Amino acid sequence: MEAERAGAGKVKQETKILVIIGNPPYNAYAGVSPEEEKGLVEPYKEGLAADWGIKKFNLDDLYIRFLRIAERKIADKTGRGIISFISNHSWISDPSFVVMRKHLLTSFDKVWIENLHGNRKISEYAPDGRTSETIFAIQGFSPGIQQGVATSLLLRTGKNRKPMVLFRNDLNAARAAERRADLLASLKAKKLDGQYEKAEPTPANRFSFRPADVASHYLGWPRLVELCAEPPSNGLMEKRGGALIDFDRHALETRMRQYYDLNVSMEQLKASGSPLAEDAARFVAKKAREKVLAAETFQPEHLRRYALRPYDVRWCYYSAERPLWNEPRPKLWGQCWKGNRFLMTRPAGVASPEGVPFFYTPLLGDNDFLRGHAYYFPFRLRAASPINPKKKDDGNGEFGSILQEAAPARHVGSGRTTANLSPAARTYLASLGLKNADADTPELIWLHALAMGYALAYLAENADGVRQDWPRIPLPASKVGLLASAEWGRQVAALLDTETPVPGVTSGKLRPELKAVAELRCTGSPDFHITAGWGHAGKEGATMPGKGKMLTRGYRPEEELEKPLLDLLGR
Repeated sequence: MEAERAGAGKVKQETKILVIIGNPPYNAYAGVSPEEEKGLVEPYKEGLAADWGIKKFNLDDLYIRFLRIAERKIADKTGRGIISFISNHSWISDPSFVVMRKHLLTSFDKVWIENLHGNRKISEYAPDGRTSETIFAIQGFSPGIQQGVATSLLLRTGKNRKPMVLFRNDLNAARAAERRADLLASLKAKKLDGQYEKAEPTPANRFSFRPADVASHYLGWPRLVELCAEPPSNGLMEKRGGALIDFDRHALETRMRQYYDLNVSMEQLKASGSPLAEDAARFVAKKAREKVLAAETFQPEHLRRYALRPYDVRWCYYSAERPLWNEPRPKLWGQCWKGNRFLMTRPAGVASPEGVPFFYTPLLGDNDFLRGHAYYFPFRLRAASPINPKKKDDGNGEFGSILQEAAPARHVGSGRTTANLSPAARTYLASLGLKNADADTPELIWLHALAMGYALAYLAENADGVRQDWPRIPLPASKVGLLASAEWGRQVAALLDTETPVPGVTSGKLRPELKAVAELRCTGSPDFHITAGWGHAGKEGATMPGKGKMLTRGYRPEEELEKPLLDLLGR
């Protein structure tokens, strides 16, 4: 065995290998030993944060490390050859792997990728509506793996050629047996490359290896992050077993008063069942409590309405003192005052179809409010004022101002507010004759962006572009156009805001065109059995949603007057 080991090591280390084939394991939490591996995947991390703004990534996944070993062997040592892997498909287009893809383009001349699908995390479906199983599923026996999979073939000729990436994404066959048969039959095609789409990896699409239908005019529109003066903030992360969030304000207040009470011991907290008395990742309960109590006392004004999920609003108790919250986001808290509002979106899509990647709230909100993590763009900015946490908040500092009635538009609390608009956004407004954005028009661009985000045509025509990055927003060429769009956005915002009554919708006399919403009708015999994939049983009694069945009906006479609004909201 020792001789075999030495022989294998000699081949691995010294022999020039031309072909590497494998099915590497997928495990992002396998542990990392950069020193032992001598910085194996460090080339894939260079510039991630500085150049691309990416701070969280899965580049230490085992399959990435295997791919890096193979790349190094073929590109650096042999100088030519082939790699063929069956692997997790995340590296093909996810933002975390942008540097890796750029690196591979310098190492290989041609790349073929076959999407084998099966990603049940995003409920992937074939065009005919049937589930697109992973190619490894066996009907009636095994659903296959849960992770989306792709095969890749990377070729290095040793010649100086412009790299080419070819991608096949055939979803016409949904069942695994059909897909296996189609894949095998494709090998007999005389022109193999003709079955693939050509990808165009560029900095604009983060060197994605997945073809995308993105119009040139879309890429000319500004990204949302180019319209704001201050970068958006992530939402809060609790990870304290729900101890800091509750439906019941009174229950939450009682729990937090007990936590801040010096006369209540940790043993008593444990006996009450408080998760704050239990250790967790990055949270040593006893030390955390000592730190929090040394810094602050209980403050009733820190009980706030909290946007946990769309239309799921609860109460939370806020503290910036780490580690009470896993991520307290003091920057977000500093801009969450009464009268301010937030547009929400995410930096890239994580689902297909994704739906509407925008939301609106005047509340403090959660990091997982949207899939892909919610980022909050405040309409206005206010300089925070330092406070003494031991003092009762007077509403003038960074904390507590949300309870204060909104002052005149230009002044809130102790600091002057300004519109959260970049120099480019201000220049655009000035070109329309709107020169005093801080006083008169701080919200127009954000309400316009919200309206665009809920426009069906915008989402359908620019789906690939919206999915790959921050959404880009077209700016109207006239003042009239911007004001009209912002008015639509104002109506959308009113419908998304759970805290404010909407006349004719949630208060007063119901508008006629809304009376038919959720009206129960039967198109045939009175049979109300649910047969359209309503949902299924999940782990621990949870009910997981199904695909359902969407039908589009025509407008009724009473709805004709409201046709533009219904089109906008996706009747």
